[in-house]
Amino acid sequence: MRYDSITEVIGDTPLVRIDPSVHGLRNIDLYAKLEMLNPFGSVKDRAAWNMARPHLGEAQQNGHSVVELSSGNTAKALAVIAGMHGLPFKSVTNRMKVPEIKDLLLLLGAEIEELPGQAECLDPTNTEDPLTRIHQMLSDSESAYLHTDQYYNPLNVEAHTSGTGPEIIKDLGGSAPDYFVACVGTAGSSTGTARALRAHDPATGVIGLVAHKSDFIPGIRNIDEVHEVGLFDPATYDTVESVTADEAIDGMLTLVRRCGMLAGPTGGAAYFGAVRHLQGLDEQLTDRKSAVFIVCDRVESYMSYVRQRRPELLNQPARQNSVATLSDSELAAATVATVVDVAGAQAWIEQERPLVIDLRGSIAFRALHIEGSVNIVDQLFDELLHGGLPFGSKQPVLLACPVGEQSVKYAALLTRMGHTDVRSLAGGVIAWRDAGAPMVRD
Repeated sequence: MRYDSITEVIGDTPLVRIDPSVHGLRNIDLYAKLEMLNPFGSVKDRAAWNMARPHLGEAQQNGHSVVELSSGNTAKALAVIAGMHGLPFKSVTNRMKVPEIKDLLLLLGAEIEELPGQAECLDPTNTEDPLTRIHQMLSDSESAYLHTDQYYNPLNVEAHTSGTGPEIIKDLGGSAPDYFVACVGTAGSSTGTARALRAHDPATGVIGLVAHKSDFIPGIRNIDEVHEVGLFDPATYDTVESVTADEAIDGMLTLVRRCGMLAGPTGGAAYFGAVRHLQGLDEQLTDRKSAVFIVCDRVESYMSYVRQRRPELLNQPARQNSVATLSDSELAAATVATVVDVAGAQAWIEQERPLVIDLRGSIAFRALHIEGSVNIVDQLFDELLHGGLPFGSKQPVLLACPVGEQSVKYAALLTRMGHTDVRSLAGGVIAWRDAGAPMVRD
């Protein structure tokens, strides 16, 4: 095949049947849509090209930069597209959580601006969040940017309504699958593909997958964040289920080792969630059914993610004192025993003068923090704990993060390590701010 531009290679990705001996389903044929084989490496290639293409000429004429609120595959694809057209690209994000993606973006010539966002996902209802303010500024008609706006741009969805969905139908011999399983990030691929499949066959079941509460799986919103996404419509899905980070890695291992698909953890989450959901239906079926899930991207960009959570897979010793090793029961116990609300935290600070540790990024800390608190970014705090308790076991400690999810994990870990007086701020710094409690800036 011969092409005149790399963008012509976007789409028409293979649909590959998973051997039944791998997944164990007796009455359902399970297929993987290999979006990892798009030229820039992910399902986001489709949306990036569809959103940017109509405006590239105008951007070139006016000398505008391409900008997107993204720390992952959308940013990567847009950086390539912008560079091809002689345009600068800027990624604006809360924090780059995957080092390999950050390095690749820098290699592609991208500018990265990490702002003190209060959550990983843009929440348009929170007008105090710097990410929301930046989004509003970029969306202004007078903006000097080509803002692709993946969270709200209908062209994100349309890329899959006209591409991904029809391709699946074509490759299944003109039929829509009985079940479509999709991870939910911006919700563009799941919404657009589901629309195309249901337009062909309204009976197609759609299963949305999100990350388990407080878990991080690259490219997927967790159960709390997903409702903040502008393109997310609960009516798209027959059910929305959660997958843990460990389950995503387990699914990824199956795809990599048993199927020869070098899928990343997002694809692993899709596979794991698909098989788990379909197993409950399989035994009740009397006729043959089909199901499709999307392999979003490749594993190579996530080796640090795997190393941090499952070092034994890379022949490295298990990390001591890691939040990744906490059990559900330990987290549940910490939630009951260590979590304190804003009023309780204020009273405790007044009486006991605990060490207040703010686990947010340094930019967010400088923007606004609890007076007297010290800033130890969660990743650095994680490293400190591997060597043992960084302070006395009886030192009163109050942990704070953006919304209270990370801090309770570290409270549980410190409790396991023998600390006797640690507490986690319920609702995090956002709850403290919303309660009108005093804060200071650097």
